[in-house]
Amino acid sequence: MPSIIRPVLFSAIFVYSAASPGIRADELTGPPPPLPLAIGEHVTGDVVDLIFLFDRVASDPPRAITPNYIARVSEPSSALNRDYLEYRQGKINRAELANRLPHVAMLGDSLTQNFYFSSLASSFWRARTEWRKNWFLDTDPDPESVFSVYERLERFTPLVAAEYNGAGALVAPPESQENLRKRLVRARNLPGQVRQVLRRKRFPDLIMIWIGHNNLDWVHGLPQEEREHPEKRLQTIATQFRVNYTESLQSLIDRAKTENHKAAIVVFGLANIGAYLNARRQAQILHAENPKLYPHFNSGYRSFESLKPPYQKNTARLSLMLNAEMRAMVADLNRELNNSGHVRIEYSDALTKIDLSHLELLNPVDAWHPSVEGHKVVAQAAFNALRPSLVFLRIGTKPTIKPRLQVSNYQARQ
Repeated sequence: MPSIIRPVLFSAIFVYSAASPGIRADELTGPPPPLPLAIGEHVTGDVVDLIFLFDRVASDPPRAITPNYIARVSEPSSALNRDYLEYRQGKINRAELANRLPHVAMLGDSLTQNFYFSSLASSFWRARTEWRKNWFLDTDPDPESVFSVYERLERFTPLVAAEYNGAGALVAPPESQENLRKRLVRARNLPGQVRQVLRRKRFPDLIMIWIGHNNLDWVHGLPQEEREHPEKRLQTIATQFRVNYTESLQSLIDRAKTENHKAAIVVFGLANIGAYLNARRQAQILHAENPKLYPHFNSGYRSFESLKPPYQKNTARLSLMLNAEMRAMVADLNRELNNSGHVRIEYSDALTKIDLSHLELLNPVDAWHPSVEGHKVVAQAAFNALRPSLVFLRIGTKPTIKPRLQVSNYQARQ
């Protein structure tokens, strides 16, 4: 590592680890930080981004396009063959041809990234560079790797897929600002992810959203007395969560209404936190017996206090409350759309139904994020939930290419 990079890396990691957790409150409910602090945070984030420009070369981009899409759309049976003929006639260029492919976007948090906690240096680097290699956008043809939603969709149609998710992302107010820690790892809250989607000239045909898990940290900044009687706190979080989520969704819907193509939005309910906490309790017993197992198990408690045993029951309870708010939110938005034939929005509990009580689905390093097997299970459940949206978008549901060989070491228990 060049001598000038090494001190900057360690400085960035120090700032990343020392960034005040209290700043997170500003993201959700508080006022923006004081101007000098805000300027300092922006400058620090920009300097780190400038120094680490090379990490964009060292990592896969968070966007993928079917490599042989021209050959596939040239087939007379392809639904995009007419666009291919315009391309061959010189009426459109290659970029415009790619723009006419179905576009899929993923918004979410670290459960949609190849992320887990380990050492500070590794966690920092992983958060900045580990795109793809997840249940949505894995592109590795190795049978041992994740057979992602992107790869599954490729069996039906060539496409363009992009991920906007980030470790630590929250459902937050549109006017909120990401704290310094998020800026250092280039993570955006839901409003920031939505703004990124809206900035692109080509609006997606399909938008998938799985976010809200970081909003479950209800203990953060709460006095001891309220921790013992959190009913009011939980309801406040749930109510504000719905307001903030609705505002971000409305921006996407408003843009979708102006497009000359159909658009579908799938809002996934949060993971089954009760089952997940059961698996964590199993991992904790194993870690206590052998610290080499799940070596960074305690990172969850340090970064997410609501995972601690005294608070787990209410954390699981809050997840159910947030799912209920999302379901009601989508129902309200659908009523406002009034059976629009142009825009479709759906709430899906497909990922909530995954039984996360199995240790095989938790990462073997931190027992917090999904393992490779966990990503495989999520990919299958998410893809199965997309069928109504694919029908709405008139994307064929009969494969045009053979499915790849898949290998899984996970066997669901009966």
